[in-house]
Amino acid sequence: MRLTQQTNYAVRTLMYCAANPDRPSKVADIASSFAMSETHLFKIMKVLVDADLIKTIRGRNGGITLARPAEKITIGEVVRAAEDSFYLAECFNSGRKDCPILTTCGFNGVLHEALEAFMDVLDQKTIHDISENRLDLRQLLHIDEPMAAAS
Repeated sequence: MRLTQQTNYAVRTLMYCAANPDRPSKVADIASSFAMSETHLFKIMKVLVDADLIKTIRGRNGGITLARPAEKITIGEVVRAAEDSFYLAECFNSGRKDCPILTTCGFNGVLHEALEAFMDVLDQKTIHDISENRLDLRQLLHIDEPMAAAS
């Protein structure tokens, strides 16, 4: 199974936000950190907003934040939101009926079982799990340290 670039960047975007929980993350900063176009990131953001994984904040100090705690967002949820399909073979698509052995083929069942196992593993891991080393992530992604709170 191969996940799309959209899924890869969706997970990375959520990791960025998890590493920067104290303030909204800027779209330009995320795009720059991962060497992706802002236009592409805006498409991914729509998917993430629609799936209630991020929320957007408008205005000069706006950006994006996780819609809920990183501990509550599973990788499986992100993958399901970002992927268009999970057809591991043509016969996964119920519209394709031209395979002569479709009704007796065991391969389709094995692929369904494998996909289920794959998603089960992703459902057990959260954005928090893959973003635990927040200090290293902040450094590698060039996230500025949060401004000190005024006393």
